[in-house]
Amino acid sequence: MKRYLIAITLIGGLGGAGIALADDDDCRVPMADWQPREAVQKMAEAQGWTVRRIKTDDGCYEIDGRDAQGREIEVKVDPATLAIVDMEYEDNDHDDNRGHNKPALPAGSVQPPANGLFTPGTKPVVQ
Repeated sequence: MKRYLIAITLIGGLGGAGIALADDDDCRVPMADWQPREAVQKMAEAQGWTVRRIKTDDGCYEIDGRDAQGREIEVKVDPATLAIVDMEYEDNDHDDNRGHNKPALPAGSVQPPANGLFTPGTKPVVQ
């Protein structure tokens, strides 16, 4: 009985806060005010992004693709203004690839140190 009262008290104490926590809509724009997907595509290309997919999520447009440096990105965009609401860089540490062939990331511009350990076309030397 005591556990039941504690549970009821906790649920009752959350009240409206529990409802607010469950609300995940990041963008609250009427569909009549949404810009077309083509506008989202053009905005992404203007940023130098390669778009793999545009979908809707939490009332926003969501762009999955790669940025100008080749990093995987997930970007939420306000459907009316096309302003960036949230941007995440995806890491490759998870198994969410689902068999997609992904292009190799661009090579970095960092040169190996000129200490004789690294010679182009040869294996590194351990000293």
